[in-house]
Amino acid sequence: MATLLLVVIYIAFIGLGVPDSLFGTAWPAIYSDFGTPVFMGSIVSALVSGGTILCSFFSARIIKRFGTAAVCLTSTAVTAAALAGFCISPNIYCMFLAAFPLGIGAGAIDTALNNYVALHYKAVHMNFLHCFYGIGVTVGPFFLSFALSGDGGWRGGYQIITYLQMGITAILLFSLPLWKRAGHTEQFSEEEQKVVGFTKLFRQHKVRCACLMFLASCGIEVTCGTWGSTFLVEAKGLDIAAAAGFMTLYYFGIAFGRFLSGVFSGRIRPMKIVFLGQCLVGGGILLLLFPLNGTWSGILLFLIGCGVGPMFPNLLHNTPVCFGKQLSASMIAVEMTASYAGILGCPFLFGILAQNITPKLFPAYLTLIFALLTLGTLLFRKVRDTPMPQM
Repeated sequence: MATLLLVVIYIAFIGLGVPDSLFGTAWPAIYSDFGTPVFMGSIVSALVSGGTILCSFFSARIIKRFGTAAVCLTSTAVTAAALAGFCISPNIYCMFLAAFPLGIGAGAIDTALNNYVALHYKAVHMNFLHCFYGIGVTVGPFFLSFALSGDGGWRGGYQIITYLQMGITAILLFSLPLWKRAGHTEQFSEEEQKVVGFTKLFRQHKVRCACLMFLASCGIEVTCGTWGSTFLVEAKGLDIAAAAGFMTLYYFGIAFGRFLSGVFSGRIRPMKIVFLGQCLVGGGILLLLFPLNGTWSGILLFLIGCGVGPMFPNLLHNTPVCFGKQLSASMIAVEMTASYAGILGCPFLFGILAQNITPKLFPAYLTLIFALLTLGTLLFRKVRDTPMPQM
């Protein structure tokens, strides 16, 4: 039963990943269709991330009260409804209304499943979980590219993804009995975990260092996903369909990096994998600073995806080890909040730069975020073995 439940969790994470890659890839077509400024994409991304951050604040309490299964089912249904809203939006302002619930749905399921797998499964399963997320974010641009090359346009791509999300919701509904039969409640259940507030946890230097790593790594990942397509179109001269194809390659790189991380997780410690990923990301960003053509720039985005992909799942799986099982749900909620602060802030700030200066600043901007990631990693390595105080 535990194995079958893991399959269901993997499928749910595909559903979590699909919407995350869709908007950034579709945005060049959307703002052309609506006749809106490029900067408006940052507002949509900010609303999605804002909903996720708000939900992350309360996710530990929600999980403790309703359980992981109910949270996952409800969140996926909300996400499907929000995607349908994107599909039928007649203008950018209606899209704003659908963006916030999309973020709320993503925030709840993200924390719930990451905490559940960190507690009940091995590191290899956490890496493969996020590998399936990588499959999800790869599927989004693929279907969008298919729709853009035909008569469906960006709305056709969103329609396909909405139906996919509805199918995953149905799978989660029929799999509800599995959560009780899997036998994990005897090991460590949601009821045994402590609910500690964000402010109280964030006072700890160790927590702040961890949050900086999550903020910066997710900032790089989502800034590339949100603005990579625009950078390739506006700064490198690729057409929209070709740029969408390279964004598919970027998200495949994330999935591929997480797959390799899962394969080698039994031989290499999680923080070592994080370090190796940082080396790939740093190398890719450094080469992106050179005046390369659109094809080479797209290939470098794939390299960055391979490096950034394994970082998030390995940092998450280390949470019960570094902070204790009882604090796991509360701590992952804090880490997810920091992650979505990076997801919200980093693409939003670059949107301002792209609108008012030029999208060509993309590589330099990534270099700045990478410097923050390096700083957070160095600080965390000094304090990661420090025990947490009683809370």
